[in-house]
Amino acid sequence: MVIFKFLRSKLSQFMMKTNRLVLLRHGESEFNQLNKFCGWHDAPLSKGGMEDARKIAALNLLNANLEFDKVYTSTLCRAQTTTDIILREMKSSFVPVESHWRLNERHYGNLTGFNKRQMSDQYGEAQVQNWRRAFDSMPPSITPQNPYYFGIRNNPSFSDVPADQFPFAESMHMCSDRVLPVWDEIKKDMLNGKRVLVCTHGTVVRALIKHIEGLSDEAISKVNIPNCVPCVYEFDIKTGKLISPMTYLGDPEYIKAKTEQVASIGN
Repeated sequence: MVIFKFLRSKLSQFMMKTNRLVLLRHGESEFNQLNKFCGWHDAPLSKGGMEDARKIAALNLLNANLEFDKVYTSTLCRAQTTTDIILREMKSSFVPVESHWRLNERHYGNLTGFNKRQMSDQYGEAQVQNWRRAFDSMPPSITPQNPYYFGIRNNPSFSDVPADQFPFAESMHMCSDRVLPVWDEIKKDMLNGKRVLVCTHGTVVRALIKHIEGLSDEAISKVNIPNCVPCVYEFDIKTGKLISPMTYLGDPEYIKAKTEQVASIGN
């Protein structure tokens, strides 16, 4: 069966004139569930997040008859676990997975570990939304007094991060710049015919969308990515250009509700 899929994949790559790229935000993490800023803290998936990886992400990918030759993910466990669940449900655990620190979530600095509503009560909702969505706004840098500081700094999953590039906080702009080198790798694979899934984080998906669509700084600030909903792009392999706008896979009402939930401060 694996050999058959491999041969079919190679034939498909030889004949194809277009190729699709799928971007996906990981399932709900335990910090998402508690409405906390997570960033580079290595929060695991919640039980609901595991279910969504199976019943939302994998099921919609299967219903769309999508298959993959390679998966890119971050070094954070919430993205990696989501990837593992999806590939297992799709009976595609043989597909190679490349993890990269450049696909880690944006570093939320000293907001890490704090509830978004509580931060809004302390700093004002306008300021917190500015930190969350404005392209060049950076939250306060994380300090050793933050309870998650040393866990982040000493996480062995970040051993490949150059010392001079290890962030203490990031703006969306900084995250977008950090993602660009690995986006070049992803695009090269995709234009060479590999069917690629990128399973990563909300802000990183937004950064990739900005690069793919050439969105303005203001436009990307209005984009919100729900957990576990596949975002599909189709490209002309010869020209490298987009053929059509991004489409979501799944129930439109569910996607609308989840997108509004992500956009809000929450409780």
